[in-house]
Amino acid sequence: MYPIKFKSLYYDKIWGGRGFEVFRDDLPEGKIGESWDVACHPNGMSIVANGNFSGMRFDELIEKEGDKLLGTKIDKDNFPLLVKLINATDNLSIQVHPDDEYANRVENQMGKTEAWYVIEALPGASLIVGTKEGCTIEEFKEGILSGKLESYMNRIPVKKGDVYFIQSGMVHAICEGVTVAEIQQSSDVTYRVYDYGRGRELHIDKALDVVNLNLKGKNTRGIKVEKEGYSKTYLCLSEKFTMELYDISSKVDECSDEERFYIFTCVDGQGSIVYDTGMEEIKKGDSLLIPATLGEYTLKGNMKLIRSYVPDVSKVKKEILSEIEK
Repeated sequence: MYPIKFKSLYYDKIWGGRGFEVFRDDLPEGKIGESWDVACHPNGMSIVANGNFSGMRFDELIEKEGDKLLGTKIDKDNFPLLVKLINATDNLSIQVHPDDEYANRVENQMGKTEAWYVIEALPGASLIVGTKEGCTIEEFKEGILSGKLESYMNRIPVKKGDVYFIQSGMVHAICEGVTVAEIQQSSDVTYRVYDYGRGRELHIDKALDVVNLNLKGKNTRGIKVEKEGYSKTYLCLSEKFTMELYDISSKVDECSDEERFYIFTCVDGQGSIVYDTGMEEIKKGDSLLIPATLGEYTLKGNMKLIRSYVPDVSKVKKEILSEIEK
């Protein structure tokens, strides 16, 4: 096995633009708002871009390699994660996502919890994460019906490097001038409640079924551990996925886990991954899937990488505690 790169799947969006051209040279025509970079979903299926499996669909690769690719603790029938980049040159709709129970029952797919890492933010850019303190469900409904929902939203100025964990049920929106790396459950269920009069379908009844106004958004600082040649910050930890930031100044030696795959997404800088039988270059915007049986590998360069995976939560908690206690 070797680190897997996939071809980017680009999606034209009403709020998209040409922002990915800063670090991509394969952008198609149109207002490109999303790049799905690791995806195994009916609405987007990744194709391998490198190595012996080049040209193979991701679901076919999973069927062929099974545990060797994904790990012994990962469901081979339902790939759990979707990694995408989002470039907003206009505001996305104010929206909410269902949890697994509701999504499975109503939409026949996973719910959607997600996390954002802000890759770029223009001056004055912001995100909507949750509602203002004290907002009631009655006020939320009134805001939707009157078109004044924005006045109840918790709008937060953002800068490059900010991180937000968006649980299912939290109302949210990416706003104009922001580019994020989004790690999420493998789901494409979105319930819009406000869309700035652009005429797209709203999903108010379903949104009211699933919204949780008690969920509050804040910039995640995480727990940072300094190492020789790099630092590692534990950003978020949940049963759905965990997200960690590797800030590499020279190199870090790592090893795969036979129980699970990892995904590295480069959010700044450039470098390479060196493994037993070869090497792959890594640049801003790239994502790599680390097979469960890859073995030892080294990440070299001057770059920031997000590592995402489905964790053994208790195991990661013990790891964090051991680092804190040193």
